[in-house]
Amino acid sequence: MDDARYPGPRKENMLNSSGMRIQPLLEKTGTRKTPTVLIIDDNPANIRLLEAILKTKGYTFLAALNGQEGRELAKRKRPSVILLDIMMPGESGFDACRMLKSDPMTADIPIIFVTAVDDVGSKIKGLTLGAVDYITKPFDKLEVIARVQRHLETRDTYQYVIEAQAERLRQVREAQQAILVRPEDLPEANFAVRYVPILEAGGDFYDVFSSGPDVFGFFVADISGHDIKASYNTFALKALIHQNTGNGTTPGETMQIINQVFTRLLRDGEYLTACYARLDRRARQLTFINAGHCPAIYLSARGDVQTLEAKGDILGAFEAVSFEPLSLTVSEGGRVFFYTDGVIERYGESWRKREDGMVDLIEACVETRDLPIGSAVREIVTAICPEHQTLQDDLLLLGVDL
Repeated sequence: MDDARYPGPRKENMLNSSGMRIQPLLEKTGTRKTPTVLIIDDNPANIRLLEAILKTKGYTFLAALNGQEGRELAKRKRPSVILLDIMMPGESGFDACRMLKSDPMTADIPIIFVTAVDDVGSKIKGLTLGAVDYITKPFDKLEVIARVQRHLETRDTYQYVIEAQAERLRQVREAQQAILVRPEDLPEANFAVRYVPILEAGGDFYDVFSSGPDVFGFFVADISGHDIKASYNTFALKALIHQNTGNGTTPGETMQIINQVFTRLLRDGEYLTACYARLDRRARQLTFINAGHCPAIYLSARGDVQTLEAKGDILGAFEAVSFEPLSLTVSEGGRVFFYTDGVIERYGESWRKREDGMVDLIEACVETRDLPIGSAVREIVTAICPEHQTLQDDLLLLGVDL
C-alpha cells in the first residue's frame, strides 16, 4: 500500500473509537504520514488562529483564501482533512463543498465547516452536501482539536478497511489468474486470449485443455454479476470442467453436469451463459455447444464468415436444460473466435447494441485474418473496444487457429 495515501493512526492509540484495532496496517506500512490540514477561509486571522491551535498536534498545513484556490490546492495536495469557511465572497463554502464532493479526486476528503452561523438549517444543508462536521466561531481550542482528531481517525479506519478489502480482492484476482491457461502453457492449442475484468476479479471465465491427441476443448463463460462471489464461482467451474471432460464425455453431457451443480450453487436469479467447443484437428471436426451464450464466429481459410448459432439453455437457472450441438468440418488455416458480451455491447454515452457490436466484431475478425492469432486478438479488441480501460462489463475474447 502507498503510505502517501494512508496517514496512519498515532502509535499511542491503536484502537479507534469503535474499538477496531488498526495496528496491523501500521506494521505493514512501517511509517505513517503526518496528517495535513487544508484551511479555506477568506480571513487570514482565522487561518493563523486555527494553525496555532492545531500546531500543538504536529499537523502540517495548507491555506487558501477562497473556494476556487482551495479546491485546486486540494486536488494537487490531497490533504487529510479540510476546514472550510461558509461565509466567503464569491464562491461560498457550500458551493466549494458541493464541487469538492463531485470531484473524484477530492470526494473522499473529510470536510469540516467553520462558521459563525449556528442555525440548524445551515448545518443540515452542509451535512447534506457531504460535510462531516461543524466548528463554530469563536473557536474553542479543545473542541477544534477533538473534532479534527476524530475525523482523521475515522478516515484512517476507512482507509484501513478499503485497503484490507483491496488486498483480499488482489489475492482473489491472483488466484483467478493462476487458474487461467496462458497460450504458452498449451502452445499446441494455437490460441490467444484477451481478458480484461472491470474489477479486481471478474465473472468472465475461459479454459483451454487437451482432450486427447490433437483434440482440444475451448470453454468460455459469463457468470452473472461482477462481485466477489461471481469470481469465486469461476473456481468451481474450472474444477467441474476438468472433472467432466474427456473419457468419452460428450460436450452436451459436460454442460448437463455443470448445470446440475450450479442450480444448487447459485441463488435465485443467478445463472451463467457458456459455450464449449471441442476441436479434433486430425478429423477437422468442430463440435460446438452453446448455453445461452454469444454465437461463436468461424472464419474459413478463404475468408468466409459463419456465426455458430447453436441453441441451448442458460446454466444454473433450471433443473432441466437442453442443447442442440452443432458440428461442422473446418478448414486448415481457418479461425474461430469465442467471446463474452462485454466485447460487443456498450452502455452510457458510447452505447452500442449487441447487433451492431456483432457487425463490428465480424469486420475486425476479417480485417485481421492475415495477422498471427495473438496480434489479431489484440487488434480486434483495440478496434472495437478502444475504451476498454473504462468498460462497464468484463471483456473476454479468445481466438483459435484451426
